[in-house]
Amino acid sequence: MRPGLERLFRPKTIAVIGGGAWCANVVAECAKIGFAGEVWPVHPNRPEIAGRKAYASIEGLPGAPDATFIGINRHATIEAVRALVARGAGGAVCFASGFSEALAETGDGADLQAELIAAAGELAVLGPNCYGILNYLDGMALWPDLHGGTKVERGVAIVAQSSNIAINLTMQQRGLPIAYMATVGNQAQTGLAEIAEALLADDRVTALGFYIEGIGDVAAFAAMAGKAAKLGKPLVALKVGRSEEARAGAVSHTASLSGEHAGASALLRRLGIAEVRSLSAFLETLKMLHVAGPLASNRIASMSCSGGEAGMMADTALGFDLNYPPLTQEQKQELGEALGPKVALANPLDYHTYIWGDTDATVRTFGAMMRGAADFGVAVLDFPRAGLGSVADWEKVIDAVEITRSGTGKPMGILASLPENLPEDVARRIMARGIVPLTGLEDALAAVEAAAFIGRVRLADHAPLPPLQPNDSRIVGEGEAKRMLAGFGVPVPGSVETTRGGLAAAAAEVGYPLVLKGLGLAHKSEAGAVVLGIDSEVALMDAARGMKADRFLVEPMVAGAVAELLVGVTLDPAHGYLLTLAAGGTKTEILEDSTCLLLPVTAEEVDAALSRLRMAPLLDGYRGAPAADRPAIVAAVLAVQDFVTAHHGLVEEVEINPLLCLEEGAMAVDALIRMGEKHE
Repeated sequence: MRPGLERLFRPKTIAVIGGGAWCANVVAECAKIGFAGEVWPVHPNRPEIAGRKAYASIEGLPGAPDATFIGINRHATIEAVRALVARGAGGAVCFASGFSEALAETGDGADLQAELIAAAGELAVLGPNCYGILNYLDGMALWPDLHGGTKVERGVAIVAQSSNIAINLTMQQRGLPIAYMATVGNQAQTGLAEIAEALLADDRVTALGFYIEGIGDVAAFAAMAGKAAKLGKPLVALKVGRSEEARAGAVSHTASLSGEHAGASALLRRLGIAEVRSLSAFLETLKMLHVAGPLASNRIASMSCSGGEAGMMADTALGFDLNYPPLTQEQKQELGEALGPKVALANPLDYHTYIWGDTDATVRTFGAMMRGAADFGVAVLDFPRAGLGSVADWEKVIDAVEITRSGTGKPMGILASLPENLPEDVARRIMARGIVPLTGLEDALAAVEAAAFIGRVRLADHAPLPPLQPNDSRIVGEGEAKRMLAGFGVPVPGSVETTRGGLAAAAAEVGYPLVLKGLGLAHKSEAGAVVLGIDSEVALMDAARGMKADRFLVEPMVAGAVAELLVGVTLDPAHGYLLTLAAGGTKTEILEDSTCLLLPVTAEEVDAALSRLRMAPLLDGYRGAPAADRPAIVAAVLAVQDFVTAHHGLVEEVEINPLLCLEEGAMAVDALIRMGEKHE
């Protein structure tokens, strides 16, 4: 971490360079937030800015500023950076745009960005094209616009690649204490990982969230995640880009299933960083992590005084990796004594209104629910609008949750089904009592899922294979691809490649029944170039006449497959080699049943990934059907990995579709490879 980042994030002196409205706002926001240090505006002609004395130059400042906001044009920004370096400044925020992000518009943006980096040297620089930093712990706003946060004693840090998103997040009214908000701009010099490390080093930061558009330095990001894990500080990320088009003209189904976003998701999972899909879930997860931290499991208990709420909690959880453990006989006995005979006992629990306003009975009910297998409990409680009457009975539910949480030692939350039904002041009071204030059913359950993921994940102790882009890539046809993969232990059927005239001899060598494939097509099934179960020479010749091919592959028919699996590897230029496991065969895209991992992987990780597929019951023997040979499947996947590792930097794409999953063994009956002759 650059020494200047400590001064930049926790300054005692601030310089503001420029006289425009943005710079005046920085000076004003420093005053508004109660910054205790000196603020030194810099302008060659103006005597004061926003009520503060201005200095004519950086050289004329009373001292070397710890933090500087540079709000002048892009060319002048570079000169200001040189002057700050000469003065011994700590760090700077470069607000100006027109650098690498505007290369298409300006033509010289990349050159200017390189010049900026060279000028900065060891000076810590955020941006360019960056809004800056908010430090709500110490009261510092190096920020040219409005923001909605207030000073806190401890809280979460947020690092965002969008300044507008950052502003929006500060305006939240959910009771989340934000310790730092940092934007990163172009990351010309200082990236996500380095900024995060500097914020995580503050003992007052409890968790950290990322709003990510792209991870530039994967190795640095992975190292940062490892340091966060050692500090016991959980991470959550919202990665945008899910809707980007898949790679155009991909040879295999694998590429269309994965894409760059899948690579980012696989990286986040590998690093133990919970991923969420919306800003509201992002905020709820940060609240969850701030108060409760990672959870011991995904087992939860839900309590509400409404059957509708209990039903909604049950239905909403279907979309998440969460589990409502059934009640034990001991729990049912306790609940029956507290609630009487008219209440159906289940998890989620509708405890009706029989005990509404009775704190003792509510404590006994909640205690019984939390003495089971659940590791997190949530009481559904929507508050009435202000001015409608007393909320004393609602407060009794809060009391009961606090007593139960303290008595069982298990974290608990209060969940308002609608965000507007948990006022901000109530959320803050709940949080101060050690209870997680959650809002919105889906967002809240996403937060619980994220906390459970972080609590259960086992971080990989092996670094991802770095992306090395091959040159001169070519498509390796099925026959050659199978031979190459077989050399690394991938099981393939014996096959004969031949011309039309050699079909009869090839069939005699292979034996009937057999499979005929026309070569030279990427997706043979779609082109009608695959015929299965051929049992005679007549049928063989008829099949060949229906194919627009000059060369053919003749293979023995492999029968008795329990299931078909797609196994593919694609090179994600941003994250490395991405392994995709999916329901295979001709309906791969329709089924949309896939999971992704970054190479390298272990046998245990592959086996766990197979269990995440919706088709997993087929592999385990569905409704009395035979089970597939899981060890053989895992071994085939690891053999593909061995091939990719041996050709690291040459392989661009590998696909086996399908890998037939048999009762004994596995068989790759179709394969394609895209690889290059050399790499940089």
